[in-house]
Amino acid sequence: MDLDALRHGNFSQLGEAITDWEEMTRKLATLKDDARNNLKGRADKASWKGVNAQVSREFIDKTAQEFADAHTQADTITNILKDTRNELVGYHAQLAEAITRGDKKNLTVIDTGHGTFTVTGNTRPDWASDPSGKTSANNQQDADDLRDEIQRILSKATESDNSAAKALKLLVDQAKYGFSSSHYENRDDAAKAIADADQMARILAKNPHDVTNTELASLNAALARYKNDPLFAEEFATQVGPKKVLTFWAGIADPYPGTYDPDRAKQAKQLQKNLGTTIGLATLSDSDKMQGWEKQMIKLGPDQLGIDDASNPTGYAVMSNLMRFGDYDDQFLNDYGDKLLAYDKKVNGEGINLWVNNNNQGDLNFWGYKNDRGRDPVTGFLEALGHNPDASTQFFTQPDGAGDTVNKDSEVNEHLKYLTKERVWTADTTLEGKHGYVAGRNSLGHALEAATTGFPCDASAEEIKDGGEHRTALTAGVMEQVSYLYGSKGGPEMLHDQPELADSLGKMAGAYIDDIDHDLSGVGEYEKDTGTFPAKYAGRANFSQEGAINFLSVLGQDENSHRAVTAAQHLYTLSALDAYPPSSDTNIEHAHDALTAGAQARGILDNSRVQQAETTYKEGSDEANKSLGRSAEWIKLGVGTTVGVGIGAIPLPGSTAAAVVIAPIAADTAGEALNTFIGQQIDKGVDDREQDPAEAAQLTSSQFYKKGENQLGLAYHTYIKDSPRAAEVANNQNWNDDIKNAYLGVGSSENDYRGRAPYKD
Repeated sequence: MDLDALRHGNFSQLGEAITDWEEMTRKLATLKDDARNNLKGRADKASWKGVNAQVSREFIDKTAQEFADAHTQADTITNILKDTRNELVGYHAQLAEAITRGDKKNLTVIDTGHGTFTVTGNTRPDWASDPSGKTSANNQQDADDLRDEIQRILSKATESDNSAAKALKLLVDQAKYGFSSSHYENRDDAAKAIADADQMARILAKNPHDVTNTELASLNAALARYKNDPLFAEEFATQVGPKKVLTFWAGIADPYPGTYDPDRAKQAKQLQKNLGTTIGLATLSDSDKMQGWEKQMIKLGPDQLGIDDASNPTGYAVMSNLMRFGDYDDQFLNDYGDKLLAYDKKVNGEGINLWVNNNNQGDLNFWGYKNDRGRDPVTGFLEALGHNPDASTQFFTQPDGAGDTVNKDSEVNEHLKYLTKERVWTADTTLEGKHGYVAGRNSLGHALEAATTGFPCDASAEEIKDGGEHRTALTAGVMEQVSYLYGSKGGPEMLHDQPELADSLGKMAGAYIDDIDHDLSGVGEYEKDTGTFPAKYAGRANFSQEGAINFLSVLGQDENSHRAVTAAQHLYTLSALDAYPPSSDTNIEHAHDALTAGAQARGILDNSRVQQAETTYKEGSDEANKSLGRSAEWIKLGVGTTVGVGIGAIPLPGSTAAAVVIAPIAADTAGEALNTFIGQQIDKGVDDREQDPAEAAQLTSSQFYKKGENQLGLAYHTYIKDSPRAAEVANNQNWNDDIKNAYLGVGSSENDYRGRAPYKD
């Protein structure tokens, strides 16, 4: 900053600009509140159906968010401008005071341009005070001290001005359309974030082998502290550059032999997560710098990095392990994935996965490394999709021109077809891992969970309870493809060969159990939103009756998918009874239809489970009975159910707290039937519940069926209990027989129209 610019600066125009921004911020705050409370609030409460529910509600949600972001950005700009003006006014006063003191010592300060200046002494002697002609004004020390003081003031003013300009430019450039969500209370916070990003980038500029554990700890701390700061993320990523990110992580994760340090490994594990999260946040920026960064990163994908670390990996191998964590730009992930799979098809085939082999001894993944060393980049990419639902839905979207129901391979997304039917998958384990376990297929399941439900695969029950709007026509389109692939000819063999996908397929079916029941029941016109199974969400999957039967019969054969779908089915059936209290003939008919459809679904699932247990083991064997016993544990899954508006979240036994079945519910709130069941009466249908679990698991096939029948009977009795029309319902509707026939009849050998054979040993 030039001396005269600060000395003669007029800050009135900047003050006026700040006043305008303050007024703008206040107006945007009003608009933000109005958009949230009136626009979005009313849209959330509206009973819209079909395309209107999908398109209009999504548009309104985005519009409301834009108003919120506009207010956030305006407030940040106001804060930075105000803080910067106050600082510059202060430096202006300090400069004026220093120059005045210099004048008293006959020192002259002259602006020489381009940020330079001189301080000179006045040689005219002051005869009155010093007859010898010598004066303190000519004291060189005074001149040097004044020069240094002024230089410090100008340096601080320059830093204040430049950092404010850089922060404002970064802020505005982040959103090419719309507004940035970055928020800062003052210029200092924004400037510190940028300065810290530059400081951390200097660590990555070093040879990773020369970086100390202390430096790694400092890097982890900063990345974690700024994990939600877009300005920090972009400044850090652009200062480091794509290739250095890759070579640095490879060198930290898997340096050349003989350098293993357990303390360093702990820091490296956290760095994988923190670095991936920061890079992901940076990709959300629309700035030209980040657009160029993303293109360069994708270009580096197939190239080996030319380093000694991690078996000289490709860019894909490294970046895919970093993107396991973080929220990434959807288009970046899709562009990256398109290129990755195109390259993957070149290096895989004829029964060989060239990523995983003895020549590649790199270890780039610290999370679940016992089963997943990170050598196969498709695995890490699919994990990224599992945490980025919109990107995953886009990646597996149904091809244009597909019909109402997917019934041929040409109507299946090429990526989905390749990953489920064509790709060669290989176990990427260490000696401690599960034999034959393919982590990549588990990651594919995570990606498909996100693509079909609209939630991250590891979303908690609390996060999903009010999320029915996440189901769209696009997510439903992915679900239809999955159902076709695993429900059509060859589906049982596919699932048998891909056991890592079973739990995910069960959760996905659970998320669409309302649409499965709708089609299973044989309801006529698919488009109608009336009847027992109305379209509750914008996205309704069309399975067809045959498709629903086929899909359920395959899922029933696996223990993990069976328990997930039956849990969701039970929750949905109970909630349907809440939605249709026995207060009218129409409601009674709807409740009967819901219970009958639920019984049909359970019959298909349980028949498949019994047949498969007997095929896998031996009829009546201890192992078969134990397997059926574990499958019967669905009864207790209702305990702890989180029920929101349209969504029920059921934790799966033997899984992490985040592993839940996302099940729709028919009623907007949990009523008597559901609450009664998941409350006091949860154990009434479970015999010998106080026994040791191993003993309780000894079930015959008939006992297994009986448990399901008991629970359906309990649901029926809960429905009519204490109802004003209980006697009428019980006497005039032979529900017990109807439900029993639906449950046992569908599964009987005389009426087995599933058309799906069980797995073979």
